[in-house]
Amino acid sequence: MDALTRIAALREQLRYHNQKYYNEDAPEIPDFEYDAMQRELRALEAEYPEFADADSPTLRVGGAPSEKFSKVRHSYPLESLQDVFSFDELQEFFDRVEAAVGQAEYAVELKIDGLSVALEYENGVFVRGATRGDGQVGEDVTENLRTIADIPQTLENAPPRLIVRGEVYMKKQVFDELNAALELAEKPLLANPRNAAAGSLRQKDSRITAGRRLSIFCFNIQNSDELPLESHTQALDYLRSLGFTVSPFYRLFRSAEDVRAEIARMGETRGELGFDIDGAVVKVNSFAQRAALGSTAKFPRWAAAYKYPPEEKETLLKDIVITVGRTGVLTPNAVLEPVRLAGTTVSRATLHNRDFIRGLDVRVGDTVLVRKAGEIIPEILRVNLDKRPPEAAPYEMPRACPVCGAPVLDDEDEAAMRCTGAECPAQLLRNLMHFASRDAMDIDGCGQAVLQGLIDAELVRSAADLYALEAGQVERLERMGKKSAKNLIASIAASKTRDLSRLLFAFGIRHVGQKAGKVLSNHFSSLDAVLDASEEEMTEIRDIGATTAQSIVHWREQEQSRRLIERLRESGVNFNGEKTASGDLFAGKTIVVTGTLSTLSRKAANDLIEKLGGKASGSVSKKTSFVVAGEAAGSKLQKANDLGVPVLTEDEFIQMTKEGTASTL
Repeated sequence: MDALTRIAALREQLRYHNQKYYNEDAPEIPDFEYDAMQRELRALEAEYPEFADADSPTLRVGGAPSEKFSKVRHSYPLESLQDVFSFDELQEFFDRVEAAVGQAEYAVELKIDGLSVALEYENGVFVRGATRGDGQVGEDVTENLRTIADIPQTLENAPPRLIVRGEVYMKKQVFDELNAALELAEKPLLANPRNAAAGSLRQKDSRITAGRRLSIFCFNIQNSDELPLESHTQALDYLRSLGFTVSPFYRLFRSAEDVRAEIARMGETRGELGFDIDGAVVKVNSFAQRAALGSTAKFPRWAAAYKYPPEEKETLLKDIVITVGRTGVLTPNAVLEPVRLAGTTVSRATLHNRDFIRGLDVRVGDTVLVRKAGEIIPEILRVNLDKRPPEAAPYEMPRACPVCGAPVLDDEDEAAMRCTGAECPAQLLRNLMHFASRDAMDIDGCGQAVLQGLIDAELVRSAADLYALEAGQVERLERMGKKSAKNLIASIAASKTRDLSRLLFAFGIRHVGQKAGKVLSNHFSSLDAVLDASEEEMTEIRDIGATTAQSIVHWREQEQSRRLIERLRESGVNFNGEKTASGDLFAGKTIVVTGTLSTLSRKAANDLIEKLGGKASGSVSKKTSFVVAGEAAGSKLQKANDLGVPVLTEDEFIQMTKEGTASTL
């Protein structure tokens, strides 16, 4: 590959990854790989200046501002930092500085892994906050920044104008708590604290940002030339006096040797911090010397960011153990001979799922190469086959849940394997939350905190236990008084009368959602009929496919499921459905309502269709029986005409429901 082709390829890749990292908060490669591409491109551009491009990723800072927010032009550019990856490169930085300005004093700080912002104050009042964007223009995220408790809204004894630069980040504990809540809700997990912080700050709804509990470290006064300050550390002390949370653990050094020792010390302890860092920052302390050094098009010449390489070490995989998550997913974990990585001792690493184990062919007794992904999560990179013992056998995932003993659902189309136990202790909180949710049994006052309290007090080990609770037991829970306890017991009692469709959904049977619950309830009318139906009978029902039928059969055959059903029966929970269809006028017909109706709302028309045994659909196809078209009917009406699907007016539709003449269509 010639130089120009390689340069073009690197620029394209870096622009793509800039978009993913800065604008979408969804990076696809580790920082170290991205940095390596940047360095390669920078070296090629230096060797072949004839291929220079002013729009090269090596000359641009960050990403473009999003169209979601108003744009802010920074009064002072928010520059990036020059990265160095070895002490030799760091020494070159020292040599350049001291050749230009002589002996210098250096401040060494942690490089917080977050999202850079500028905070603007006028006469001590916070008036505007913006992201870095491309360094010149950022996004106005003032209202979101106001939700961060670390950012003072007013300052005492402040100058008329103050612009402060900081790094918004998410603490590791907050990140873990948010992911635990997302896991319970079966929503996608946040990738890492940096992405979580960036995505949270760039929400259109500031209430979402407030719920993410972000933090900030401030590390620079952008308009320091307007203030009587002489050095960086003096500026940090001044910011602290005004009430800002400033960059932690900064220290001053005069010798390169002492700076290197401090960087090494920070690297050894970074795993013990409550937040993520991806390096250490070295800055010339004197503002006068900074002014003399100046900046390039992208970097200040008075600072460098030492990036810690991902540390990799070999160790012995002693065992593989299975954990069961709150949604029933079985996760294999490697038990390792303890090894020191990124400042902490690592003795476990996730093996993710069955496919990951198969792909690496990792076995108990193997010697494996381990590193911390993003300096956070230990991961196994590969197996050293030269050191594999002859007795090491391929690992097989268990067929029974290690927590409750229920069979494991192994779907080859999905990497995850799941416990099917209806009363599995590992899934108890999630199962109870689903059972009590509004669309299921609708038990008011039975939220996560209350359910967790009931579990911790060992009052509830199954959804059936809810119906045995007494007010006296509940009122002893934290933050539960007599009135709250009485209301909860009343709500639990009321849930006994819910329709069968809700109960079927509440069971949490895989692939049985609200719609399937209604369809099954309407067809069978009782839970006992559902339990007795064959798989073939269920698949003959419209909207119940083979996968759903198989899942129901698998669930009802489990001992835990049978025990739960019998206990609910003994508690008086309703097992019968209210057949919602009051007739079969539209049985077997799929009907689409489009446009604005004069006497019926769209929902009322669809409810009427279903009440009369039909299926209300939102899209037109060859299988559509007919379309009801109101005023301003658009593309659906056109498609119906193109396909030759019968079209009725609202009056014709209503008349049909009165006369019962749908069979002719």
